[in-house]
Amino acid sequence: MNVPAQPCVATIGFFDGVHRGHRFLIDHVRAEAGRAGMASMVITFDEHPRRVLQSDFQPDLLCTPESKQALLLETGIDRLEVLHFDKEMSQLTAREFMKQILRDRLHVRKLVIGYDNRFGHNRSEGFDDYVRYGQELGIDVIHNEAFTIDGEQVSSSAIRRMISRGDIEKGNRFLGYPYTLTGKVVGGHREGRKLGFPTANLSLTNHTLLVPAPGVYAVRARLNESPAWHRGMTNIGTRPTFGGTETTLETHIFDFGEDIYGQILQISFVQRIREEQKFDTPNALKAQLEHDKQQIEQRFEKLSDNE
Repeated sequence: MNVPAQPCVATIGFFDGVHRGHRFLIDHVRAEAGRAGMASMVITFDEHPRRVLQSDFQPDLLCTPESKQALLLETGIDRLEVLHFDKEMSQLTAREFMKQILRDRLHVRKLVIGYDNRFGHNRSEGFDDYVRYGQELGIDVIHNEAFTIDGEQVSSSAIRRMISRGDIEKGNRFLGYPYTLTGKVVGGHREGRKLGFPTANLSLTNHTLLVPAPGVYAVRARLNESPAWHRGMTNIGTRPTFGGTETTLETHIFDFGEDIYGQILQISFVQRIREEQKFDTPNALKAQLEHDKQQIEQRFEKLSDNE
């Protein structure tokens, strides 16, 4: 990406998930840029900073780098700058970062700071320090209020907690869109096929993405980024009825009979229906799956009525 020569209004952060709080912040940046007659810019990183600082850290992210960039560009900002975060950058103090990166390289003249954002070596400085450095460097530092829903601050960590406990509906409300996983369809144990519920078994292409809590979910699924979304249900768990031990993600797509092994499947989560259970017999599991499907179809019909 070519570095802009003109002065700009910017914000900076990792922006995992590009949730409603992030978009509230970016709207502030765009409004400030409009008033100042400058370009608007979002600055983010190609790596989670903690992965660089702690080699054994494996983040459970809400989106891939590619989907994050696409979501950020959809906000209507003029420019997106993705910085390569490495050990050298991690050693910069906040003032050095503001001078060398923000002012000298990216020509930032106004910096809108998220309510909980910190940057610089060890993240040891805070908003008052940024304001003071900005006054010395010619950068106007502006504070952005937290975005809340029902009195709760919207943040990536809060959304991760919701999805980790299976509260997909609340997580989606905070994200502003349905939480989605993408992966390649791989061979499975074919137990579902024997029960009349053939499943597509997903191998996640990016293992740093957060997998929701075990259980059965109402989902929408699509192949190879096709415009057509299909209704379905996904089970996340260890298949305890069949003595499984490894976590799998299996999706039964309603009214669908194609062979899709090896294809890329997107799973968009709508609602958690129940926890994973162990059944005494395969027939008992089949009866439950039939009940799950009926419940999920009713759920989708209600959604259609409200659209």
